[in-house]
Amino acid sequence: VQLVESGGGLVQPGGSLRLSCSASGNVERIETLGWYRQAPGKQRELVASISRSGSPTGGRTKYADAVKGRFAVSRDNAKNTVDLQMTGLKFEDTAVYFCNAFWIGVGVEINAWGQGTQVTVSS
Repeated sequence: VQLVESGGGLVQPGGSLRLSCSASGNVERIETLGWYRQAPGKQRELVASISRSGSPTGGRTKYADAVKGRFAVSRDNAKNTVDLQMTGLKFEDTAVYFCNAFWIGVGVEINAWGQGTQVTVSS
């Protein structure tokens, strides 16, 4: 599975950005798509994820407490994409954002990662 992100950039506090991630390869095995971020000097953390479901737009979502009510994750199973709509951005949202795909192989959990896209919130 290969993941390619787009949409990062520089934005003022309170602004909005939309990140997009396109998956290719053996996408049928993907269970969960999501976004993580890593700020300088900090560990990579989950931002939001969305599971596969019977619906074209994915299933259960999960958000970090810090972004609840401000960020929204969405999925298009037909296009193999996952987006992250970010609103009300804060200085502390500055980080490299990574697209993630998760699935379970033969007795092992597997994660695939994109190359990352920089989001900078600055006035």
